[in-house]
Amino acid sequence: MAHYVDGFVVPVPRSKLDAYRRVAEHAGKIWMEHGALEYCECIGDDVKPGKVTSFPQSVQLKDDEVVAFSWIIYKSREDRDRINAKVMEDPRMKDMMDPAKMPFDGKRMFWGGFKSIVELESSPVAAR
Repeated sequence: MAHYVDGFVVPVPRSKLDAYRRVAEHAGKIWMEHGALEYCECIGDDVKPGKVTSFPQSVQLKDDEVVAFSWIIYKSREDRDRINAKVMEDPRMKDMMDPAKMPFDGKRMFWGGFKSIVELESSPVAAR
């Protein structure tokens, strides 16, 4: 089944990783309550600068930062648009949307929406 995915990449100061995790957990619960199918936040573990482009170069990563790569999965673009509108209106998001309170530099964040074209899942037998 094809889904719609919002993807995000953001630099996070290592000193603010705990704050970022708390914000992500709170935001993720809000997205899920409003109908998202999956919410995932990941921190770079094997992310090296490239010769032409890379995750670190894309966010102008500083020495004291790590790259966060995140995604939210929806049933469709229409569901995504409806859910995101509800999330942005949710009063619990107000403080998280204040740039002065964000545990990362929102100006170096980038994101986009994507239609899935291939989706593979592990079967219970293959996972053994």
